[in-house]
Amino acid sequence: MRIACVGGGPAGLLFAISMKLRDPAHDVVVFERNEPGDTFGWGVVFSDQTMENLRANDPKSAADIEAGFAHWDDIDVHIHGQTITSSGHGFVGIGRKRLLNILQDRARELGVRLEFRTEIDVDPTVFADYDLIVAS
Repeated sequence: MRIACVGGGPAGLLFAISMKLRDPAHDVVVFERNEPGDTFGWGVVFSDQTMENLRANDPKSAADIEAGFAHWDDIDVHIHGQTITSSGHGFVGIGRKRLLNILQDRARELGVRLEFRTEIDVDPTVFADYDLIVAS
């Protein structure tokens, strides 16, 4: 199957990785308009449950991501001069650029083609040869 993924952020990269893991014969291309090192935003926070889902989908990516994460269980809410602590939630956070680098490396390792600096035209014939187009 030929798959085009428009958008090289975390969602697009994770989708591309997932498709290659399901069937290495898939021809998967991620199109991203920005440079490989460009990012918008500061960081990404996942719950422990999200990490469990990621581990089930791709243990290697999960291990690489977890190695760069900061973990915390408590959430402090500051209101009217008081601090209220809520415990037991379980979250992890990582810099967005580091996360993108990990996912780009994993995608390449699996044979996903990453096309940076590529603006996508709205002309539908651009994707005529693809079986599936995903916008992320």
